[in-house]
Amino acid sequence: MGSTGVNLNGSTATSGAGIDVTAVVSQILTNESAPENLLKAQLTQLGTDQATLSGYNTSLQALLSTINALSDVSGVLTARTATSSRTDLVTATADSTAVAGQHTLVVGNLASGSSYASDPVTTPTFATGSFRLQLGTAIAVPITVDNTNNTLSGLAASINAQNLGVSASVVTDATGARLALVSNGTGLPADLTISGNTTGLNFNKTATAANASLQVDGVTISSATNSVTGVLGGVTLNLLNASPGAPITLKVAPDTTNAAAAVDAFVTAYNSTIASVNQQFTYDPATGSAGALSASGDLRSLQTQLLGESTYSISGNNGYTTLASLGINLNNDGTLTVDKAALNDTLANHFTEFQNFFQSPTGQTGFAQKLSLDLQNLTDPTQGLLNIAISQNRTDQATIQSSITNWEDRLATRKAQLTTQYSQVDATLRAFPLLLAQINGELGSLPSSTTLK
Repeated sequence: MGSTGVNLNGSTATSGAGIDVTAVVSQILTNESAPENLLKAQLTQLGTDQATLSGYNTSLQALLSTINALSDVSGVLTARTATSSRTDLVTATADSTAVAGQHTLVVGNLASGSSYASDPVTTPTFATGSFRLQLGTAIAVPITVDNTNNTLSGLAASINAQNLGVSASVVTDATGARLALVSNGTGLPADLTISGNTTGLNFNKTATAANASLQVDGVTISSATNSVTGVLGGVTLNLLNASPGAPITLKVAPDTTNAAAAVDAFVTAYNSTIASVNQQFTYDPATGSAGALSASGDLRSLQTQLLGESTYSISGNNGYTTLASLGINLNNDGTLTVDKAALNDTLANHFTEFQNFFQSPTGQTGFAQKLSLDLQNLTDPTQGLLNIAISQNRTDQATIQSSITNWEDRLATRKAQLTTQYSQVDATLRAFPLLLAQINGELGSLPSSTTLK
């Protein structure tokens, strides 16, 4: 028992006090649990490392999202804006098919709808009959007036229920109530005609529909609506007011504002990722060591690859061949800084070169295209660099957890053995005074002449 280093709490053979079996067994098991505690520490560190690796994976996914915005050939770098010099007269939108350029517009008149109104009706009902409604050159639709709808509100509801492209309502003024009919659309196809009226209502045309008239770069255009498409490819013109004597300048250009925002988002995500990785290899005077993953070859490989991406270059492109040439500079610590003045100049005066660098159309691989592909490979669920490391980490955790479980099983068996062993010792120590008294009693009953030699 001496080898266990167990303290029997001062018990002696003559005290009869016994021992604290639970405390003794616990002390022995604590001494024998040192290897298990080491395994648990390793398991905890593996869990921390896995969380760190997963965090890097999340950062790479975020970086991938920002670079995809720059590599998408239908995305922000192909977006166009349309700017009007008179937004009180015309506004416009442009899609990625719009060609950059400047145009002159003159709005002669807006497209308008058509309307009719009946004479005032002073009686609750009016005579039944029918009339025909026609929009533009479409087929006229008969409207029947009978004793179920020969009130102004009843007829209005009946017409609206048929969804004819006409809105009917009751309008009341000082002279009485009228039935008003207004075409829902504008332009000549929406010009309303009422014919063949045999009802008790007398209709008057209050407005005739007209197409919008405008000039685009000197060419006269007619449009049935005030939203004009197809005149300038990829551009929608929204006519708000007529301007017969007021030429309007419309500029179609790349969307430099959102392009700059996309660059900022990429730089922010890149810096967050590379700075976090760099931190693992930075010596911390407080702990006297670098990060827990500083010995990881996978993480060092990731750092090297990211730094390599930032120096990627293409050829030609009028000299706009690197991030730095666009105004995105590489710092000594591997992070990037956007030179706003230089980037804005590139966007304003060399947007084609800017777009070509990220999305090369010449058979080369643009920066955004290459980085997107590389990040997809890095974050591949099965073959990605960090996911392989995470998978190995999980395997190591499972192995160590299995060893801990086996060790705890052995300690449980050992605890049972020790409890039995020291319970016997405890019983012996507690019984010793009685045994000693019995022996002394037996010795006392021997004849006095008997001596023990």
